[in-house]
Amino acid sequence: PGAPRHTSMSEVLERAREDARALTEGGIDGILVENYGDVPFFPERVPPETVAALTLAVREVQGAVSEVLGATGAGPLIGVNVLRNDARAALGIVAATGAAFLRVNVHTGTMFTDQGALTGRAAETLRAREPLPGHPRILADVFVKHATPPAGAEVGIAARDLVHRGLADGVVVSGSGTGRPTEVGTLELVRAACPDTPIWVGSGVTATSLPELARVADGFIVGTATKEDGRVEAPVDPLRVRELVEILDGIRGAANDGLRDAADPG
Repeated sequence: PGAPRHTSMSEVLERAREDARALTEGGIDGILVENYGDVPFFPERVPPETVAALTLAVREVQGAVSEVLGATGAGPLIGVNVLRNDARAALGIVAATGAAFLRVNVHTGTMFTDQGALTGRAAETLRAREPLPGHPRILADVFVKHATPPAGAEVGIAARDLVHRGLADGVVVSGSGTGRPTEVGTLELVRAACPDTPIWVGSGVTATSLPELARVADGFIVGTATKEDGRVEAPVDPLRVRELVEILDGIRGAANDGLRDAADPG
């Protein structure tokens, strides 16, 4: 509510339910709830109506997941990202809804964006997380998309600081913008800097690129490639989700077979 493109909360919540059902039916591991259509974004603190609306959306997503799965399983993990960079609001929504994790676009350092210079507030975010039940995990972007790093900054050093000084639980590596490919070379630099930390691809994942990206990355945040006709503004297509899940399951299965063969070569 209040954003230039807002229509009605009933439409927002119905779309959240439909997309959550399609993602769950497709076999996805997690769902990240964002105020993606809220452009132009506030650079840091969002207004209370945005927090309230996102909280409602998370609850609708959780309800839709439960409807699909019933009592058959725990279902996908739910996360929250309050764009552009309101980690404190995301923590509040996580605390209120029991969501499992949050994503923070700029957790440490500074990035130059269309909202101006954004500076991470890791010290505040980590201290605000301490009293929360479940200790929700923090996925943090390094050189986040739709932004430019300071001159001379190196992605490996930035990723190492993100983990060792910002205490991020996982690192997100993206291309230049929504739907833009993530470079394998960049992933490899981050992997070398953070060998024991989960690394996620944050943009540009497709059925074609997934096998190569999976050589390095542990997880994949996929939006555009799951949508009808590959249009980011379209609803989620469960057939597209299933295709990606099946490709990844095949990669994981082959990797597990390789580990078994290595352990028992005879």
